[in-house]
Amino acid sequence: MNRREGRRQVGTMSSAWRNTGLMTAALCGLANGVIAPASAQGALPPVTVDPPRQAPRPAVAAPRPARAAAPALARPRAVRRPQRAPAPVASTAPVPAPTGQGAASGRERGDGPVTGLVANRTTSGSKTDTPLLETPQAVTVIGAEQIDALKAQSVGEATRYAPGIRSETFGNDTRNDFFLIRGFQAEQRGYYLDNLQLFSQAFATFRVEPFGLERIEVLRGPSSVLYGGSNPGGMLNAISKKPLFTPFNHVEAGVNEFGRAYGAFDFSGPVKVGSSPADGSFAYRMTGLLRGGGTQTDNVGDDRIFIAPAFTWKPTEATSLTMLGSYTRDSTNLQNFLPYRGTVVPADFGGRIPTRRFTGDPTFDTFNREQAFIGYQLEHRFDNDVIFRQNARYSHLDINFNSAIGLGYTNEAAGNLGRYKFLTLPRANIFNVDNQLEKRFDTGLLSHTVLFGLDYRRYRLDDNQATNFSDTPFVGVSDVNVLTGAQTANAPLTKASGRYINASTVQDQLGAYLQDQVRFGRFTLALSGRYDAVRTDTANFVAPDESKLGTEGRFSGRAGLIYTSEIGIAPYASYSNSFNPQIGLNGLTQRPLRSETGEQVEVGVKYQPPGSRSYLAFSAFDLRRQSVALTDPANFLITQQTGEVRSTGLEVEAVAEVTRGLNLIASYTVYDLEITKNAVDTTVLGKRPVNTPERFGGVFVDYTIPDGPFQGFGFGGGVRFVGRSFATALNDFKVPSYTVGDAQVHYERAGWRFAVNASNVTDETFVASCSGLTACFYGERRRITGSVSYRW
Repeated sequence: MNRREGRRQVGTMSSAWRNTGLMTAALCGLANGVIAPASAQGALPPVTVDPPRQAPRPAVAAPRPARAAAPALARPRAVRRPQRAPAPVASTAPVPAPTGQGAASGRERGDGPVTGLVANRTTSGSKTDTPLLETPQAVTVIGAEQIDALKAQSVGEATRYAPGIRSETFGNDTRNDFFLIRGFQAEQRGYYLDNLQLFSQAFATFRVEPFGLERIEVLRGPSSVLYGGSNPGGMLNAISKKPLFTPFNHVEAGVNEFGRAYGAFDFSGPVKVGSSPADGSFAYRMTGLLRGGGTQTDNVGDDRIFIAPAFTWKPTEATSLTMLGSYTRDSTNLQNFLPYRGTVVPADFGGRIPTRRFTGDPTFDTFNREQAFIGYQLEHRFDNDVIFRQNARYSHLDINFNSAIGLGYTNEAAGNLGRYKFLTLPRANIFNVDNQLEKRFDTGLLSHTVLFGLDYRRYRLDDNQATNFSDTPFVGVSDVNVLTGAQTANAPLTKASGRYINASTVQDQLGAYLQDQVRFGRFTLALSGRYDAVRTDTANFVAPDESKLGTEGRFSGRAGLIYTSEIGIAPYASYSNSFNPQIGLNGLTQRPLRSETGEQVEVGVKYQPPGSRSYLAFSAFDLRRQSVALTDPANFLITQQTGEVRSTGLEVEAVAEVTRGLNLIASYTVYDLEITKNAVDTTVLGKRPVNTPERFGGVFVDYTIPDGPFQGFGFGGGVRFVGRSFATALNDFKVPSYTVGDAQVHYERAGWRFAVNASNVTDETFVASCSGLTACFYGERRRITGSVSYRW
């Protein structure tokens, strides 16, 4: 870094923190007496964090087992056990018990642990701690116990049985988390960590480690009204594990059939001050994972280092400050880009390409990612019961991606695949800060939860891309034979060879939002509005004439009404719109691209019987994505915004602890996706976007024997289905549907858990998707993972 760049970065951070200070001062100034006093009944409890996977211990004469037999997906809570003393076990080590007001009241927090399988509350739909049955929008919550039981190695794997979200879009990809929500690619602006956006652009992609998460929430439908520019299909919000004020320790190790092994730990508890025990005001958490080894594809590893320290300080019952940090380093290789012929259908060489074949160049192919997060969550309750929250985070990302990429056959009968070389070295930095004031109060028969927020995001991307791709593509890199893997070594690209992108982009977004959740009787009316100002400054060092500065302002709104009956049935209806800022130029006007927009109408019903451990939901929607950026097929350098895609569909989900020890997860999604406008290419009107299935779903059942000589032994299995999709815009090349099964067996006793999990247990070979006739991607073959863990 030269001195000028250093001064520029320092100035950028100084400006960002100055804006943060101004917003904080402004909001705190509003906190005294602007809104009417709250009723005592409507006041929120102070911030506490409950330990995961634990339940209060009833007072009984006989000692309770340290880890009683329980289902993998939801361990039965103590309050649901028969009123009898449990049989003693070999170990009588004490089980950590929850502490803090949240635990004492038994109430789940919308950003905290999920007890068992079924969640009751969420923060993603409103940024307030709200019951699912009072949220007039489709939300799915996946708790840490479900993530752990499925042994999910990625966020995509954790969402396999969730409705409305199609993860693992590009098959067995070890580089990124790709996912569709309601038919629209969502990882670019629909990926969030702790309610703050992880903006991805080009090849600068963040990835979150599931072992470090307390829950995953999938909010379906437009979310700009609370979060600013985002994907119209919805958002995936990952919630980090936070410090606990009761000791909690977890160690785990495992290995799969490809030789990929991992070890992980999760330690938390109070912090001692000096030589005396802590008084309950300090707590820590340290989570980490180390993974390394092979995959189903030769020469492709999946190595990761992950460490996440966290610290909480509660000086008073009214104030809490949690510091959250993490560092992740990934090392893997490019996913294969394979032809349609030879994967979906047989090729001229008489068969299909083996799934183990690596089509990159092992002498230089690499994908390395380094990312780091540091941030905090501050909450303070004023004397008039106004709650101020400030969430802030600085995110850094550095990627080195250098590969030889398949581009179709040069000799199909011989199995020779042509390739081109590609290099990208993106570096991204994001600063997010979200300031909130929340107040609960009554006006006559109406109870209000008012939220006012002011947030700011600054995103900077320094991007370099190089390639030897040209009008005569197969020059400068040798072919690879897809049958034998034979190839001639090639030299890697450098920034100086074939560079076609050298640019720096800075995008600032400042938004103000207001929301009122009005309760009258059993009705809840949610009204939200937001205004954003967006500024995008792009410096293009390859083509200085294309350096542009663009500004725009956008309004987002939402209105939703839900009725929660005494028996737990909650019908609802909502309307919302969104915007999604773009980076780039309109090829015709040579002006910065304006934002895409989205608009949705949704109706549905949720059902959660009082006192039960079950949740069922149904939603129907009509969603339009407008002003879509399109590339001219005659000239890929020209982009226009003349597209519209319509998505209408139905989603059903059921999550239930059916009986003691028996648990169920089920979902089904069906869409009607259609390109309704495209002035660049009218031949695709009425067609479905490529790489997008219209039907998918799954059912998973798990049972753990709760009593008797086999107490603690359990087994489960599931079936996942994904419907057909298309490889071309004209929908003339189909990618067949596929169905795979999962299975698991496990045994729990005295804090120990032994498990064997099998994904795609029958070892089906299938193509997950194709984004073109030379870009098809195999799905994951059978993967059997054995693991052992211990908690105390």
